[in-house]
Amino acid sequence: MVANEAKRSSDDIALTAGSQITLIGHGLGHGRGMGQWGAFGYARKGWSAQQILRHYYGGTTAGKVDRPEISVILTGKNSVNVHADAGMRVGGQMVAPGQAVSLSGNTATITTGCGGGPVRTVTAPSVEPINMGPSRPANEFLKMCGSNQAYRGALGFDGGRVVNRLHIDDYVKGVIPKESSPGWADAGGAEALKAQAVAARTYALAAIAGGKKIDDTQNSQVYGAVASEDPRTNRAADATAGQILRQGGQPAFTEFSSSTGGYTAGGRFPAVRDDGDSASPNRNWTATVNAGSVGAAFGVGALRSLDVVEANGLGAENGRAVKVRAVGSSGTREVSGEEARTMLKLKSSWFAVQGQVAKPKIVKPPTGPDGPGGGSFDLGSLSSLPDKLIPGSSQLLSIGTSALNGKFDDLGGVTGPLGQAIGVPNLTPDGAGVIQLFQRGLMLFSEQTGAHALIGKGLADYLVRGGQPVVGFPRSDVLR
Repeated sequence: MVANEAKRSSDDIALTAGSQITLIGHGLGHGRGMGQWGAFGYARKGWSAQQILRHYYGGTTAGKVDRPEISVILTGKNSVNVHADAGMRVGGQMVAPGQAVSLSGNTATITTGCGGGPVRTVTAPSVEPINMGPSRPANEFLKMCGSNQAYRGALGFDGGRVVNRLHIDDYVKGVIPKESSPGWADAGGAEALKAQAVAARTYALAAIAGGKKIDDTQNSQVYGAVASEDPRTNRAADATAGQILRQGGQPAFTEFSSSTGGYTAGGRFPAVRDDGDSASPNRNWTATVNAGSVGAAFGVGALRSLDVVEANGLGAENGRAVKVRAVGSSGTREVSGEEARTMLKLKSSWFAVQGQVAKPKIVKPPTGPDGPGGGSFDLGSLSSLPDKLIPGSSQLLSIGTSALNGKFDDLGGVTGPLGQAIGVPNLTPDGAGVIQLFQRGLMLFSEQTGAHALIGKGLADYLVRGGQPVVGFPRSDVLR
């Protein structure tokens, strides 16, 4: 409900375009997984990186990297012309110190130096340092001719795009200082940076396992290569070398955001209280929005009311907005809290409309323990299904989890038709496939049918007919 509009004499009375609406909010970002300010706060309280990770990523287990080399698309580059103080390798041949290599398609031209005359050409799609191992000395870094911008690992082309192929531990060194604050190490937050290293490493591998390409922007994780590295965050990467988190046998999709506002959002991981977030500059905020702008953003004409109609009930002001309704002179529109956050350019989806009288319906996600042990939670009664889900661990669960994650992302993630995940993927009662619950539906996977989503009437019909034990696995999505 719009502020100061608790009483309306008629639905025909619209707010003036200049009316101001005050929103009371908490946190910065989507709030799923680890809160970075919270991790910093917990580190200052004496929590280890492992305790921090267990707290935010309930239901995961510690694991080790089994695919260490990744490729990162360098979005700002369109050519490869490099040199290295210690020399390089290209097409199986050594390139002497002082020489340079220029790539054109699959042809590498070795020159006497940057801009020098050609020495010979070889067939090769990339240039490698003399040693592709992680944590190599600076004289082995490949440097772009002209800018001297340095990179660990190899540089080359893949599908016409410039890519940096390197060890995952070296990649993390270029990510942590871009996604977190190196200075936290000097203020008692070194363990938070270690937790960030594990989360960043795992996130990249989970994205790759789901068929995604990694680039150097926030579409993946911001990656600044050697230029962004800091000794403090490099120590965090080295201290956690090879460490990841697994869920269902696969690298977990370890999302993170700046500030949770005091409670994580849930989703792939159970929602938990985030007392560590107390130091965040964005823990509490207010925003004033113009009624005319809201009406235009929602496409409902002159705005009559704006209400949070569903919230998750976790924390102040009824928690995060799950569903938001705008009523205007030309109609009504309901969107998810995350969609409203984007439309109104808010810091997070945890907001309430000042002056709203009717309390929103509470749609509470599964919650986990608040202490540093963490790591497990109860799915509770799932009466909408024919039987209780049972946890399992097998190759089928691993394959199914990856397929379900990919389908979820393809459908738009939490802003898509399924909404937020409830709990984690599990084997179906007969062990023939994998099932995952969501706020507004479910997904099922079998090796014969693949991953498919059901919501609305399609899901209701499926359950009435007996669900998976009777009908079998769906062979297509039903999103209505």
